[in-house]
Amino acid sequence: MQMTLVSLAVRFAAVACCGLYFSLVQAVELRGRVIAVADGDTLTLLAADKLQYRITLAGIDAPELAQDFGQKSKASLSALALDQHGAAYCRAGDQYLRATCVVSIGGKDLGLAQVSAGMAWWYRPHAGEQAAQEQADYEQAEFNAKIRRLGFWSSKNPMPPWDWRRGRLNE
Repeated sequence: MQMTLVSLAVRFAAVACCGLYFSLVQAVELRGRVIAVADGDTLTLLAADKLQYRITLAGIDAPELAQDFGQKSKASLSALALDQHGAAYCRAGDQYLRATCVVSIGGKDLGLAQVSAGMAWWYRPHAGEQAAQEQADYEQAEFNAKIRRLGFWSSKNPMPPWDWRRGRLNE
């Protein structure tokens, strides 16, 4: 059963009390199986401790489900991750009480794979949380997807999800 926001908040508080708080200073590594994909940058990991963790992939922002390419982005992440065993290296939490993590399956960084396929943007506002090599890899992957017109880059004028969300709030 997926944790509710309240129980997740309690879990994060308990984790924080035990010295495992997600932060840039101290990271947490989770290992487990991906049991759900919510969208192109959010998944649920059933960890070895038998708890479910809702995880946002670090360094990316994928189209919202109602946005152009939103469903395709979700399908892409599902194909990469669903029912696969992997590792999540979590450096921070976000305002929605989700862990923000680099998730890899078979040594493949899922966020980087989404950017490479044109299924997510490299999210530059959080680039400071990435190592220099990660920044370079994500920037190059986005550039390559754009010039090869992969995924949403095949659209005439793809709209980043942060702009799309802002437009929805103004309606």
